Amino acid sequence: MAITYYKRFRMEIDLDGSSATATLPPRFAWVAWEESLIDQHAEVKYLSFRGEIDACVFPCLGDRHGCQRLMREIRRKPGFLPQATWLIASPDCYCGTVQGVMDRGPIGAIQNVGVVPAYRGLGLGRALVRKALEGFYQAGLRRAYLEVTAENSGAVLLYRAVGFRRAKTLYKAVDG
Repeated sequence: MAITYYKRFRMEIDLDGSSATATLPPRFAWVAWEESLIDQHAEVKYLSFRGEIDACVFPCLGDRHGCQRLMREIRRKPGFLPQATWLIASPDCYCGTVQGVMDRGPIGAIQNVGVVPAYRGLGLGRALVRKALEGFYQAGLRRAYLEVTAENSGAVLLYRAVGFRRAKTLYKAVDG
């Protein structure tokens, strides 16, 4: 079996409370974390990542049941932060999701930023990242990070625009 290596960036940002407020376009709304919404987070994650490069790097993202398992794992992490975990609702559906946890350091870790393809280009990804960063700051954290697949140039540009800087290059081995 062949192994494929995917280049990934660990990107970090200092949190000083001065980052722009997370705002949404008209007709979209923030939905705060509730246990009863775990399946909605998983569904938005699945719809956002299926067919994308990250579903090759992390096959669970391309599978509805894999996304449900992943959401349950994130929720069970000792550092899970409800205030850094959000859904975005449109008038028709949930269309964006982000999860945040407190990692060792302590440092905030954005686990996933997902926007359903039909809703991309509206600034929802930027808003999700900013909303998670606000949650980390409110929790007393002063630094945050995320990892992104280097080939996902749109995401890399978004994170740079928000203020993240590449701290490390990693390689993820995936059985082919």
